[in-house]
Amino acid sequence: MMWRRRQRELPSQVNLGMSSPATPVSSGSDQNSVHFPFANTYARLPQRFYSRVDPTPVAAPRLVKINIELARKLGLDPGALASTEGVEILAGNRVAEGSEPLAMAYAGHQFGHFVPQLGDGRANLLGEVIGQDGLRYDIQLKGSGPSAFSRRGDGRAALGPVLREYIVSEAMAAMGVPTTRALAAVTTGEQVFRETILPGAVLTRVAASHLRVGTFQYFAAQGDTEGIQTLADYAIARHYPEAAQREKPYRALLDGVIARHAYLMAQWMLLGFIHGVMNTDNTSISGETIDYGPCAFMEAYDPAKVFSSIDHRGRYAYGNQPHAAHWNLTRLAETLLPLLQREEGSEEAATASAWAALEAFGSQFEAAQAAGLRRKLGLFTEREGDAVLAQDLMDRMAANSADFTLTFRRLSDAVAGPEGDAGVRTLFADPSAYDSWANTWRNRLKEEDVSGQERAKSMRLASPAFIPRNHRMEAVIEAAVLRQDFQPFEELLDVVSRPYEDRPEFERYATPALPEECVSQTFCGT
Repeated sequence: MMWRRRQRELPSQVNLGMSSPATPVSSGSDQNSVHFPFANTYARLPQRFYSRVDPTPVAAPRLVKINIELARKLGLDPGALASTEGVEILAGNRVAEGSEPLAMAYAGHQFGHFVPQLGDGRANLLGEVIGQDGLRYDIQLKGSGPSAFSRRGDGRAALGPVLREYIVSEAMAAMGVPTTRALAAVTTGEQVFRETILPGAVLTRVAASHLRVGTFQYFAAQGDTEGIQTLADYAIARHYPEAAQREKPYRALLDGVIARHAYLMAQWMLLGFIHGVMNTDNTSISGETIDYGPCAFMEAYDPAKVFSSIDHRGRYAYGNQPHAAHWNLTRLAETLLPLLQREEGSEEAATASAWAALEAFGSQFEAAQAAGLRRKLGLFTEREGDAVLAQDLMDRMAANSADFTLTFRRLSDAVAGPEGDAGVRTLFADPSAYDSWANTWRNRLKEEDVSGQERAKSMRLASPAFIPRNHRMEAVIEAAVLRQDFQPFEELLDVVSRPYEDRPEFERYATPALPEECVSQTFCGT
C-alpha cells in the first residue's frame, strides 16, 4: 500500500490462582500488601485538564488475569495485585495509597465530525509509576464508572471488549508494535446493558501516557492558548525531551509525533491490522496504539477491508489508515499554530512550518513500510524495483483472496526453491498467479549472498505465525460470557504472546476461518 498524499486540510501472563470461572475475592486478609509507587505529574496540571473522580465500586469483583511480566516491568508485585486488596483496587472498590484518580478532558473528531468535549467517560487515571526501565507509565482503570464526561453513559465496560483489548494489545506488544498494554482484568459481578445484557468487567490499562490529539483540540476549541502551551510543554517533557533542546521546541514536538505515527502506521499495515475507529481522540501523542474497540486483523488481503460496524463509508478501511493518521496529525498541527507562530514570527510562516512537518509523513511512512516489506520478502539490501515486487505480490494476493498473514509466513518455506511453494500456492485461488511472481522474487534473491537458512530465520521474525484471528476472538468471548469459561482466553493469549514461534500443537490458531466461522463485523462494545 503506497502513500499518496491527499488534499491539504490545514488550517481551518500467567494466571494467578484462577480457575474457570474467574476467581472470587475472598473476605480474609492477605499476606501481600499492595504498593503502587505512584509519582503523579498529570494531576499537578491545572484543574481544567481533568475532573477529579474516584472509581465507582462494584458488587463482587473476581480476578480474571494478572499480567505478571508487565507487573514486574512496572516494579509491582504480581502476588500483591492478585490479593484481596489488589483485586479491590483493580476493580475500583478501593483507592490505593498515593493514587489521585481523575478523568482526563479531551475533545475529538469522530468520523470527521468535531465534538468539543469528550473526555474519559468510563475511565479513571489512577496515577503514574516509574518502571524498571526508568520510563513513566500511566495506570488507568477502564470501565470503572461514570465521570463528568460520561454523557449519560453508565461508565462501565462489558466483559467481551475487555478480553478483546487484553488479547489484542498483548499480541501487538509481542509483535513489537508500540501499544498500550493490559495489566489486569476483573469481572464486576454486575450487568451492563447494551443491545443485550452482558457481564461487566474492568481493564487495567498501562500506557506511556493517555495524551491524545483530542487533548490538544479540547483547549484549542476554547481558544485556550495557555492551556495548549502547558500541554505541549508537558508532552515535550514526558515524551520528547530532545525537543526542549531545539531552537524551535514546538515544531520539534510536531516533528516527533508525526515521525512516530508514520512508523506506527507502517507497523499496522505490515501486520494487516485494522484499528477501526481512528478518531483524533484515539490518536496518542506518544505514538502508541490506543483504544482497541472494533479492531481486527485481516485474513484475505483486501485494501478496502472494513470490520467496524459503525464505519459505514470505509473512512478507516485498511488501506485508508495512513491517510487517516495524516488527517489526524493535521488537526494536531492546527492546534499548535499559535505556538508555531511565536517561534516563526508570523501566521504565514507558522502555517508553512506546519506544512513542512506534515509533508514528511509520507516519505517516513513509505520508508518504514518498505523496510518492513523487504524483511518479509527476505531481502537484506535495498534495490530499485523492490517496492514494485512487493506491490505486485499484494495485488495478486488481493485478486486471489490470499490470507495476508499466512502468505508472508509461508514465504520463508519457499526460500529454498519451488519445492517449498506448496504451502503458499494453496492460499491463492489461482496458484499460477503466485508462481509467476515467485520466479521474479527468486531472481531478486539471487542478487544477495545470503544463505537460505539465514534468510528464512529473518523472514520468520518479520511475519508472525499467529495473530488474534477474529473467529478465535469470538470463540473466546462466547466461552467467557456465556459459560464463564476462561480457558479459551488463556490459551489464545498464550499463543499470540509468542507470535513468531512455530508451535505445531497450536496450528489451528494459525488457520483462517472457515466460511461459516467468518466474522464480518466488529463492534466498539462501549
